[in-house]
Amino acid sequence: MVTAFVLGGGGVLGAVEVGMLRALLERDLVPDLVLGTSVGALNGAMVARQPDLGVVERLTELWTATAESRDVYGDRPLRTVRRAVSTGTHIYSSQPLRTRLEEEFGETRFEDLPVRLEVCAASIERAAEHWFTSGPIVPAVLASAAVPGLLPPAEVDGEHFLDGGLVNSIPVGRAVELGATRVFVLQVGRIDRPLKAPTRPWQVARVSFEVARRHRFMREMASIPADVEAHVLPAAGTSPRDDSLRAHRDFSRVQARIDATYASSRAYLDEHLGRP
Repeated sequence: MVTAFVLGGGGVLGAVEVGMLRALLERDLVPDLVLGTSVGALNGAMVARQPDLGVVERLTELWTATAESRDVYGDRPLRTVRRAVSTGTHIYSSQPLRTRLEEEFGETRFEDLPVRLEVCAASIERAAEHWFTSGPIVPAVLASAAVPGLLPPAEVDGEHFLDGGLVNSIPVGRAVELGATRVFVLQVGRIDRPLKAPTRPWQVARVSFEVARRHRFMREMASIPADVEAHVLPAAGTSPRDDSLRAHRDFSRVQARIDATYASSRAYLDEHLGRP
C-alpha cells in the first residue's frame, strides 16, 4: 500500500492541518508520498522532513509564533498602501515568510527528505501547473504560497510563479497518478461551506476561485479508481467569517482550530478505520 498525504491550500486556515496530522500520526499512519499546495506546501514539507509525532509539536510552535508575532502579514496599513502603489502587484513583502522558511529549512533540498515531497505552484510564463520535485525547499514553498495581490510573484530560475491554489488547490489526482493506493486529504474546510452569489465587488474573485477549485477537486474525487482508498478528513473550527477581507491576517484562533480539527479527525478515523 502506498499512502499519500494531500495537503491543500487555505492561508491561515492551514492550522487545521496540524490537527489532522496529529490524528494520523498517532495511529502510525505515515506517508510514503506528500503533496502540498500553498500553506499545504509548508505543512507538507515539515511532515516530509519529520514523518512522526514530533512534527506536530514543531508545527504548533511555528503557527503559534506566527500568531504572536504577526510578521507574515503584519505591515502597517500605510506601508501596505505604499507598497501596493509602488509595485502595482502586491501589498506585503515576502521577506518575513522567506526568513521563517530559511530559519526552518536552511539549504534542505527535496532530495534530502526521508519522504517524497512534491509542491505545486502556478507558472505565469507557461500558464501551467508546475510541480517542484527537486532542488531547494525554500524557493518552492515561497512559489507555492505566493498569494496573488498579497505577496509578489516568486521567481525561481528565471520563471515566475503564483500560488499553487490557482491551478490545483487540493491535488488528489496527482497522488493517484503517482501510484497512491491510500489517500488522506487534509483540507481546510472551505469545500464544505455553502456558496452564495456575490453581492460585493470583493466577493466576486473569492467566489469565482472557490467554484474553480471545488469543481476540480470534486471531479478528481469522482474519478478515483475503485481500488484506491480515499479519506477526506473533516476540518473544524472554521466559519463563514473566515472569508472576510481581514481573515488572512487573523491568527488569533490557531490553537483552537488545531485542537478542534484534531478531535474531529480522530473521530473520523475511529469511525472509518476502527479504533487503534
